[in-house]
Amino acid sequence: MNQRIFISGLLPLLLLLSSAADGHNITHILSGHPDFSTFSHYLTVTHLAEEINRRRTITVCAVDNAAMNDLLGKHFSLDTIKNILSLHVFADYFGAKKLHQVAKGSTTTSSLFQATGEAAGTSGYVNITDMKGGKVGFTPVDSGSDNQPMATFVKSIIEEPYVISVIQISNLLSSPEAEAPVGSPTDVNVTSLMANQGCKAFSDLIVAHGDEDTFTQNLETGLTILCPEDQALNSFMPRFKNLTQDDQTSLILYHAIASFNSLGMLRAGNGLMNTLATEGAKKFDFTVQNDGDDVKIETKIVTATITGTLIDRDPLAVFKVDKVLLPAELFKAAPASPAPKPSKSKKASHADAPGPSEDDTAAADEDSSNDGGRIISGGGFIMSVCFALLVGILTAVF
Repeated sequence: MNQRIFISGLLPLLLLLSSAADGHNITHILSGHPDFSTFSHYLTVTHLAEEINRRRTITVCAVDNAAMNDLLGKHFSLDTIKNILSLHVFADYFGAKKLHQVAKGSTTTSSLFQATGEAAGTSGYVNITDMKGGKVGFTPVDSGSDNQPMATFVKSIIEEPYVISVIQISNLLSSPEAEAPVGSPTDVNVTSLMANQGCKAFSDLIVAHGDEDTFTQNLETGLTILCPEDQALNSFMPRFKNLTQDDQTSLILYHAIASFNSLGMLRAGNGLMNTLATEGAKKFDFTVQNDGDDVKIETKIVTATITGTLIDRDPLAVFKVDKVLLPAELFKAAPASPAPKPSKSKKASHADAPGPSEDDTAAADEDSSNDGGRIISGGGFIMSVCFALLVGILTAVF
């Protein structure tokens, strides 16, 4: 009997660990709560759910269907609704206990509206106040109106300490900045966007080679751009200048996909992808591969990692990558270094030992991010530990 009780008590712990290994999924969490179905739906269609799921520490302030109906009754555009709902997602953990123990009775936290760069100034911050009578209030820093009712804490929906907290609040959070009309992504000047957010070198390259129209023409039907960070492209420029004019154009177009792919879509849709440079027998493709929370872009020459998001609104997504993408059609993989021949003399001096060649150094630079020998990923490791622990205990008990 004791054995059965012990095992039955252990299994929920193992299931919890295996669930944590897979990360959180906000729509799955809310699927068991029909009162928040509209809120959950709009987290999905605005792609906020993907942003929530990829973050390690997050708090989601859900509002019920009645509050969402009030919001929808104002007939805001989908992009404006996204900005308003972004105010309801904090880039920090606030469980019920922490909310009622706020230092000095008040604190200010950053919302996704602020963290994603959509908000101007401090308008993406939210004040949290531990009020008298056990109530906790939430007010956007730039609320804009004293007549707007303060949103208060209602209940905790789910808490995984210091990972994710989903709570219900009484009213919507909003501000004039969040409610301001948002231009369509098709109105965005793509090169200016990149130039202002860490990809100026790539933006200048597009303009200098007259490829701006090619990017703009594909924007209506969907476009994803992977722009190399300035430092990566600047260090690559000597090699770029050695390419022919046509090859330079192909390399630029190789950094774009002729369809919209959000970060979540890239993470879920691992596999080969064609690019704007793909034409007939000239494949100019690469492989998208997620590695834990990271999204990798693998060519046959180099592996780059997505390091930031400039915009992610259908039909346009622009992401920063830490390396220039090198297609096999234009570059050759660095040859493997031959094994050094054994010295004929055991007394050969250290000075005679061969040093690394330039090719060796280049190969090391090219392959430094390929992680040739990989350990088990975080989720797989935890699952393996859970299974081994269960088997070991069963063996010992029985």
